[in-house]
Amino acid sequence: MALVLVVDDEPRYQHLLKVNLEREGHEVISASNGEEAINLVASSRPQLVILDVMMPKLDGLAACERIRQFSNIPIIILTARGEEQDRVKGLDLGADDYVVKPFSATELLARVRAVLRRAEFTEQTTGSSSFVHGNLKIDFARAEVTKDNKPVFLSATEYRLLIHFAHNTGRILSAEELLLAVWGPQYREDKEILWVSIARLRQKLEDKPHAPQHIITRAGLGYLMPDLEKDSV
Repeated sequence: MALVLVVDDEPRYQHLLKVNLEREGHEVISASNGEEAINLVASSRPQLVILDVMMPKLDGLAACERIRQFSNIPIIILTARGEEQDRVKGLDLGADDYVVKPFSATELLARVRAVLRRAEFTEQTTGSSSFVHGNLKIDFARAEVTKDNKPVFLSATEYRLLIHFAHNTGRILSAEELLLAVWGPQYREDKEILWVSIARLRQKLEDKPHAPQHIITRAGLGYLMPDLEKDSV
């Protein structure tokens, strides 16, 4: 079970989240604004942050951006229904997932389990030592990625998505296949989270994100990491 930081300025949501997370066996600490959240991430090192967008002092989006400057801790943002721009911006800033208010306990806990599962995958080692794709290298044992021998900072979700491409070089992967493999069955229709995550990966990995070499779009089919040895692109 995990230490979870809940960040929300509404006491009823803090209480709702705390009760349901503790029923799952998690330990919960709380904050009421973005500044408190950043300090607690640094001092208490939780394994997951659930972060509301609309808060005083420092909103959730700004807090997410600041946390990503020093930590790859999984982050789930909470947004109001219909605030699509907040969801997209949160994902752009490095959030791993989102939940729309009002939400059910079942939905929330499913998202928490999925995000923690992806984070656990990031920490696991594999039998392979490394993978090289052009100027990109993945060290599986250390779960580290470098581009031109310089470290690339990825979130747990970004890393798992990249690994899935690396394990399937030369294959076109549909959006549904990627969502099932990386996020899980409850995300089967959530194309938005995939689009944003791939765009974010390209910004970090590609020399020219609008002319990618590592993760390529095949219109109407899906996405491809080309097999460079076979000159498939």
